[in-house]
Amino acid sequence: MHQFHPTLLREYDVRGIVGETLTADDAYALGRSFGSIVARAGGRVVATGYDGRLSSPEMETAVARGLADCGLQVKRIGLGPTPMLYFAVYHLEADGGVMITGSHNPPDYNGFKMMRAGKAFFGDDIQSLGRLAAAGDWVGAEAGEGGLDEVAVREAYVARIAGDYQATKGLKVAWDCGNGAAGAVLGDLLARLPGEHEALFAEVDGTFPNHHPDPTVEANLADLRRAVEEGGCDLGIGFDGDGDRIGVIDGQGRVLWGDQILVVLARDVLRERPGSTIIADVKASQVLFDEIAKAGGEPLMFRTGHSLIKNKMAETGAPLAGEMSGHIFFADRYYGFDDALYVAVRLLDILARGGTSVAEIRDSLPTVCNTPEIRFDCADERKFAVIDEVKARLAAEGAQVNDVDGVRVSTADGWWLLRASNTQPVLVARCEADSTEGLERLKQQIAGALKAVGLTPPDDF
Repeated sequence: MHQFHPTLLREYDVRGIVGETLTADDAYALGRSFGSIVARAGGRVVATGYDGRLSSPEMETAVARGLADCGLQVKRIGLGPTPMLYFAVYHLEADGGVMITGSHNPPDYNGFKMMRAGKAFFGDDIQSLGRLAAAGDWVGAEAGEGGLDEVAVREAYVARIAGDYQATKGLKVAWDCGNGAAGAVLGDLLARLPGEHEALFAEVDGTFPNHHPDPTVEANLADLRRAVEEGGCDLGIGFDGDGDRIGVIDGQGRVLWGDQILVVLARDVLRERPGSTIIADVKASQVLFDEIAKAGGEPLMFRTGHSLIKNKMAETGAPLAGEMSGHIFFADRYYGFDDALYVAVRLLDILARGGTSVAEIRDSLPTVCNTPEIRFDCADERKFAVIDEVKARLAAEGAQVNDVDGVRVSTADGWWLLRASNTQPVLVARCEADSTEGLERLKQQIAGALKAVGLTPPDDF
């Protein structure tokens, strides 16, 4: 029997502080619990991989041992980005996969992302790991069953993603791996792509000595912006710590946020697949949903959360989806998981074929005024109740509300959003308007909604 720390099992992954809330014993127990679920469903093979964090090799060894002790054949692909592990599950026809990764969290964190039967493993699936471990309800290995094999998939992975670059010319591109796991494969990928390329911080280093590997925080893009400007590059591309989220800088050094990147990708997909559903999370700009419709697609606003969006893609047959956080998912010619390296290839291919720079595309989009995500503390036991109370008040007022994930309220000025984080004790607010005056009015509406339920609005309001 094994008891996980109560903070370890999250909504979309398993994550903790190494030596405090996460140990190698936890990793072994996770392998036994996840392996038991796979084995009881008739599975026989699970792939494992790990990112560049200092603790990741030890954690992977423990997980692999736990899986093998369930009688499973464990295919160990070694160091690389999370999407390479997802690819390996398909490529090796495995029944599941476990990636050891701390994603974009601080260096002392680590964790696990799982996939079973080609689908995301999250929510109650993750909670079930705790129940199995606490009860010691684990499958054991029969004599002769279970085994560990090291398998090389990097070459096949790189060839697969590079194969979807179809343009005859290349671009001048700066890349920033932030010393994360994408650096383990970027050199091989760039060798297969035309154009001129400069790679920053491609050495995998779990101390992240140059900057934190989260490309959605503008401060982390300073080195990439400088490289683009000094090198006269067409654009810059940055990755998070495990290579499943992307950030983009245009040739003028300006950030393209997740929804703006998705506009470029959606237009191209819809040329080939008119009428398709394109999914974006509730935090995305109205500009994105309008541009999808203009390009002949069916925009679908959905809940934030990469696992939720993957499932919704499978349900709707959507060829493309994305989040403001930089998770972008291609099912068009690909597998439907979030792979920032693959997204980069598709983006460069579109730009090289189209002959229009990413800066020109950005300038062609309607100009709006919006806030970033504004996150503020709210206890886990209170946060969802707050949203319900706000929703009830809005209904009584006859407001125009989309409640797929919190409340997104449309007004003559634009829209505002208030939602509860699934992974942290915080509420998230965002708003967007056609003018600065309209934006102020929307912010005041959020502040009023919070005060009405007894909360103090954050300083930004």
